[in-house]
Amino acid sequence: MITMNKIKEFFTNLLATEKGFTILSWMATALIVASLLGSTLWWRSTQATSALMPVPTAAPDENPPDVALPSTSAALNGFTSIQRGLHIITTIPERARYDAIVYRISRGDSMYVLSEQYKVKSETILYNNKEMDDNPHSLKPGMELTIPPVDGIYYVWKDDDTFEKVAEEFNAKSEDIINFPGNKVDLTNPKIAAGANVLIPGGSRELRDWTKDLQTRGVDRSNSGSTGTSDFGSNSCGGGAVANGYGWPADDHSISGNGYGPGHLGIDISAPEGSNVYAAGAGVVTMAQGGDNYGYGNVVQIDHGSGYVTVYAHLSQINVVPCQSVGQGTLIGYSGNTGNSFGAHLHFEVRVGGTNINPFDLVQ
Repeated sequence: MITMNKIKEFFTNLLATEKGFTILSWMATALIVASLLGSTLWWRSTQATSALMPVPTAAPDENPPDVALPSTSAALNGFTSIQRGLHIITTIPERARYDAIVYRISRGDSMYVLSEQYKVKSETILYNNKEMDDNPHSLKPGMELTIPPVDGIYYVWKDDDTFEKVAEEFNAKSEDIINFPGNKVDLTNPKIAAGANVLIPGGSRELRDWTKDLQTRGVDRSNSGSTGTSDFGSNSCGGGAVANGYGWPADDHSISGNGYGPGHLGIDISAPEGSNVYAAGAGVVTMAQGGDNYGYGNVVQIDHGSGYVTVYAHLSQINVVPCQSVGQGTLIGYSGNTGNSFGAHLHFEVRVGGTNINPFDLVQ
């Protein structure tokens, strides 16, 4: 039997030699590593076992405890619970646009809609699209329009142009041309090469007045029984009632296409095909004419006296005849899509002495 003295003597002799010391060191290291590894495996096995074993909340022969969950609206420890919803809101600032875009017209579009969508005036669209011939009613599906980033007019620079000369031509400011980022002008040496397409911010030009193509006809009331002429037209009608009030010529009082402004000296009132069209005020019919009529289509004019004349265009049907007296609200026809029109509506104009005014200033 090996005694403790013999074991002690064995290790003493082993430590006395270098080789023995190395062997003993490796044996001690192996023992420590084995101990650590065994401890780790034992700990993991106990954790897995405890996770898999459910802890009963009641004995099999007992009723389970009745545990009430807290209500989301109940007060807990003096604090009222707050119901939270996930709302991800990302605000992306709108970037300034410096280049023109090309927009293809589709059904339902109008100058009013495009102006609102791209934040430019309707005349800006007319300035930069020659194929429209300055007529907002010339929109057709498939037509491609150039929409500038801001109000103004595009201009092709010439060899002898200067900023001051071009600005004066288009009623703009030279510094606006230089400072507009889309023109890419070197501010240290402001120059523009000939042939460059430059935007003149705030620039404008004269638009064609399409209302002059349709003669304004009025009644000379200096002698109510005579065939008279006025300073803005002539007809063969005698004098009639003079309007003392004006109303809307359609049941709907909203704009459907174009508002009043340069290039469109009237308003387009929402009126589906076949809707009633009424005389805005008492007066005498001076024109009730079918056909294209310079794009007006089937059109009616009424002289209300005191130089006031109203125009009703694009009608599908005319229910009055020239020289007929009408009162405010008289049915004069039905709305339509005749002439140069893009969708059924009522084009309504008010002229005073042959000059157009904003119809909104007359009807209430």
